[in-house]
Formats: sequence, C-alpha cells, structure tokens
Amino acid sequence: MDTGKSAIGLDGNLAAALGYPIGIIAIISLIIEKENKFVRFHALQAVLLFVAWFVVAIVLVIVNVIVGIIFGVAASASGSSGGVMSLLFSLISLLIWAIVPLLFVIALILAAVKAYGGNLFKLPVIGNMAEKFTSN
Repeated sequence: MDTGKSAIGLDGNLAAALGYPIGIIAIISLIIEKENKFVRFHALQAVLLFVAWFVVAIVLVIVNVIVGIIFGVAASASGSSGGVMSLLFSLISLLIWAIVPLLFVIALILAAVKAYGGNLFKLPVIGNMAEKFTSN
C-alpha cells in the first residue's frame, strides 16, 4: 500500500507506526491529517486502543475494589475459609493485572510493526470502528 507523506512531514508508514507507542503523535496526526487515509486510520486506531486500555483499567479497578470489599467482609465473618477465598481472589486479580497490560503492549507493538510495513492492519473491534470513521 502506498503510504505517502503525512501532514506532519514524516513518511506515512513512520507516522502511522509512531502513533502507537507515542500517543500524542496519533492525536496530532488525527487532528491535522486530511489527505492520507492510511495515517488517519492508524492514528484513530491508536487513539481508540489507548481509550480502550483506559476504560478496561478503570473497570478492573472498580471490580477489584468491589469484589475485594466483599471478600474482605466474608473473610472477617467466616474465619479461615473466607481467608482462603480472599487469597484466591487476590491471585486471580494479580494474574489478570499481569495479562491485560501485556496484551495491550503486544497490540501496540504488533500494530506499530504492521503500520511501519505499510499494512492496513485492523485490531479486533476497534479496527472496524477506525476504518468506518476514516473511510469518509
């Protein structure tokens, strides 16, 4: 795919790739890029990926707090069996908090590499949204 030049003066594939690890480049490209649909697509997909990460992190924090309070109350009321459940929840929560950021980083790297290669790579769900909004 011909990626052309971007409005910020970089090659299109470089501007698209840098938007993933450096979110401000994606935001700037999204605002000022009018011609290059490749750069606009990747800029919007990068912004949506950061927004999705932010929303998922907030949801995880809220769920952890609510479930942590529930297990804390249950542990104090039931004694040792509640403590085991609380420990199990803590381990599961730790595992989730290890996997989710890792998936985010993998998605960033994969999308940046594909963009640098000149591919119109779509991430699940947000890729379709980015394509729909940049096809106009």
